[in-house]
Amino acid sequence: MIADPAPAPLTERFAAQSVIEELLAVQALVPPRSRLRRIFGASPLNDASWPWYKGALGEITVGRILAGLGPEWLVLHAVPVGSGWSDIDHVLVGPAGVFTLNTKNHADQSIWVAGQTLMVSGKKQRHLYNAAHEAARASKLLSTATGAAVEVTGVVVIVEPRRLTVREKPRQVMVLSERQLLGFLQRRHPVLNAEQVHGIAAAAMQPRTWHTKPTARGNPDELKRNFAALRDLVDQARRRRVAWALGVPAVGVLMLTGGQWAAAIMHALTNR
Repeated sequence: MIADPAPAPLTERFAAQSVIEELLAVQALVPPRSRLRRIFGASPLNDASWPWYKGALGEITVGRILAGLGPEWLVLHAVPVGSGWSDIDHVLVGPAGVFTLNTKNHADQSIWVAGQTLMVSGKKQRHLYNAAHEAARASKLLSTATGAAVEVTGVVVIVEPRRLTVREKPRQVMVLSERQLLGFLQRRHPVLNAEQVHGIAAAAMQPRTWHTKPTARGNPDELKRNFAALRDLVDQARRRRVAWALGVPAVGVLMLTGGQWAAAIMHALTNR
């Protein structure tokens, strides 16, 4: 009998890995852009792939920030949990405690928090509930794995908000911008000694602590290359739209002539 392949070590997973896997699967179904759409900077992303792409950028940003923590911290990214495809964006174990981070990329949007309510540009979201659920789940799994009670703090990390207003702190989780995150972690008083950190970290690194059926080793390097290639295309498209936007007077002349080129340009400029 052939043994099942060993699951991928969690320390080898990179920030946004789960999101990027989903993004690339969705993006594979997006039809290629026509030559005209490429010329005028139409985004290679569509409405289905854009949220995954935006989410990946947010988790990558937070992952880069967490690299600033010292060697006394264990930082895990995209931790598969449960029995399906769910994951926890980031898990941290260090002297200041154990944290699960739920990253949300709400760039240039206003965030308002009061008690158990979190609103993004006036619309209520479930971020607080989800972060509290993740922390409670992590606490249960780590407590089972270590044989001792492990307290976990849930954190919602908002990436690049236009404004973050916390009128009343939530009871169960923290809400921070990505700029506040590192200082928040570094300023907290130690609550775990070195032996406790080592024991919890050893359990946290094991895929089977979190998931009932951990998957075999993937190819992180290939995922990174494919995402980098897609990101280059998105950035190229954005630069072309900017270039066309700077030529708005010329576009106006074309519109007056009723040419199809003008319609194509304006259509491209409205895309991402």
